[in-house]
Amino acid sequence: MTPSVSATSHDARPDSSHLPRNTELGELPWNWDIAPLFKNWDVLDCKHVTAKFVFSGWPVASIRELQSRFVDLSEAKQTTDAFYRLLVDGGRRPQPGDLIVSRNATVGEVAQVAAWHPPFAMGQDVCLLRKRSQEHSTDYLQSLFHSRTIVRQLENLMTGSTFRRVNVKQVKGLFIPIPPPEEQRAIAAALSDVDELIGALDRLIAKKRAIKLATMQQLLTGRKRLPGFTGEWREWRLIDLFAGKKEYFDDGDWIESEYITSTGIRLIQTGNIGEGCFLDKENKKYISEDSCQLLRCKEVQVGDLLICRLAEPAGRACIVPDIGEARMITAVDVTICRPVEADADYLVQLFSTSWWFEQVDLRCGGTTRSRIARGQLARIEVHLPPMKEQNAIAAVLRDMDGEIAALEQRRDKTIAIKQGMMQQLLTGRIRLVPMETDT
Repeated sequence: MTPSVSATSHDARPDSSHLPRNTELGELPWNWDIAPLFKNWDVLDCKHVTAKFVFSGWPVASIRELQSRFVDLSEAKQTTDAFYRLLVDGGRRPQPGDLIVSRNATVGEVAQVAAWHPPFAMGQDVCLLRKRSQEHSTDYLQSLFHSRTIVRQLENLMTGSTFRRVNVKQVKGLFIPIPPPEEQRAIAAALSDVDELIGALDRLIAKKRAIKLATMQQLLTGRKRLPGFTGEWREWRLIDLFAGKKEYFDDGDWIESEYITSTGIRLIQTGNIGEGCFLDKENKKYISEDSCQLLRCKEVQVGDLLICRLAEPAGRACIVPDIGEARMITAVDVTICRPVEADADYLVQLFSTSWWFEQVDLRCGGTTRSRIARGQLARIEVHLPPMKEQNAIAAVLRDMDGEIAALEQRRDKTIAIKQGMMQQLLTGRIRLVPMETDT
């Protein structure tokens, strides 16, 4: 149900104007208004036409282009002059300070139009918001669309619907808390500063990943050697790295058992294996000790190298970390590897390269070519340096992974801090401008 404006008026406020008042949107400061979006912003729907796309023409922004703070036209489809004129008809040409909002599928994605954008048109499933007064802050409203205040209203509108979508009338009717213009700008500036920090961390993470990729391409191929290493590299069949012993290179069997949820022996599944990392997902599965004894289960140990033989993609590998489970098993399509002639940390780095996935893909079979048999996996040949050089290369790459992980953790913590700031600032619980006082 869409909230209605509180009946409490500014004339009825108590002597202490800084005290909150109860509204349908929760407690808000006395000098904040509440109004449906259309009172202060024009809401223009996209043209309901299917444009013709061409190799070179006018950019068209749809939902995919709304995933960042500003509309991202770098990979936008392009249309002809005739369709461009049709799509921007009726004042629909995006202007600096406008917002474009998705109203279908990923409802509520919002991006801003900047002065540096080239002329472009709106595509399908989006609508345009244009402020009627320069007093209103585009940055403030954009932040509000990411807050619980708007997200909750959108979710209520979509409850019971088969498809996730809202119509333009519903967007116009969204109720918006409206601080005074000075406070809108102060809130937007504070949140923008945090966005800049998050963006800087994202760029640094991307740079560190690119440096690591370049380092892998040099060290894992022998194009560049670490100081002090000159030994010959050798070709190995994968199975020979495990002394040809099945117990060092083995799967479990199909597990047909009733799962239990919280105690027992942890089942490691294909979904737990990412590209180079173990994914300790919430939907954990366990089987009982009795069930395990009846099945051909392979027990997993901390430090084992696991290779997933099932897409997507087949060949992804990880080292099992200490996840606090006393006992773990795996079933079919997850191969447990315990190398004798290679460093497991080195191999997991090698198994995250495009070369490795190409080798696995060449050997995939089945009706969908999405699974590699263990015998085919065993015959893949790898080119490896001597063990001490493997150890040294693995240490270099492991340090780089640690640096990237620390930056990602810092980025995620900053995002969490921003969410807390939004909850405080966009509800007026924390004020950034001097509050009015009665005389």
